[in-house]
Order: sequence, then structure tokens, then C-alpha cells
Amino acid sequence: MGSPRYLLFEHTADLGIEIFGKDLRELMENAVFALFDLMTDREAVRPETTWDVAAEGTSWDDLLVNLLREVLYLANGREILFREFSVVDLGEYRLAGRGTGERFDPRRHRMEMEIKAVTYHGLEVVPMESGWKGRVICDV
Repeated sequence: MGSPRYLLFEHTADLGIEIFGKDLRELMENAVFALFDLMTDREAVRPETTWDVAAEGTSWDDLLVNLLREVLYLANGREILFREFSVVDLGEYRLAGRGTGERFDPRRHRMEMEIKAVTYHGLEVVPMESGWKGRVICDV
């Protein structure tokens, strides 16, 4: 088995997520994976429709938060669930991605956890010997 895509860490009354990737592209993909993996059973989400996602920031940390906020808006505001997400273009502090999934169907989908917001508290994106690591804290 390879390295984990993400791990949870303890944080008072909130949810801490530590994300890993061999490069920044994989780190961003794994961050979106983690968000939807925690919110719902991704295996129950059918890959029926594709949505384009764009985000930008002033740093890699800021880009990570803005990306997660964008997909969280799609999940909470537009009831879209992603089964898969891929980064199709990554530039300095900006990305374009594509999520595949479907709209929330209460007959087939169960929300495991409500994530209300992604915060800047404790945020970091740092290079490691084996790739990249990101840390975010979410309000639940």
C-alpha cells in the first residue's frame, strides 16, 4: 500500500486534515478527494456529469484554501458531489480542475459529515523530501 492521501489530526471542535501529494498537482487533487471522502460515501456517487473548477490565490496556501472553498460551495450551495477530481492546469498560485460526479440524491447519498467552512487557521503547504504536505482546519 502506498502513502496515505490524507490523515486527520485533532483540533478543538474543528476538523484538521493533513494532505499529501508527490507534487502540488496531486496535493490539490488529494485535498478535494479528502473533503468529499469525509462528507459522503464517494463510492455511491455516480460519475455522470463533469464540472469545471477554477481557483487562484496569492500563495500555495491561499490557493489550497480557495480551491477547497470553491468545491465546498459546490457541495453545500449547489448540492454537487464529486467522485473524482483532477487538476487539468496548474500555474503559479492558480489552477483549473475538473470534478466528475452527480447532484446529491437523498435516496442514494448519505452525508457523513457537514463541513461548514475551510479556514486559514493553522494553514500550511510545504515541500517535504517525499513530495508536498498541506494542512487545513475546517469548521464542522
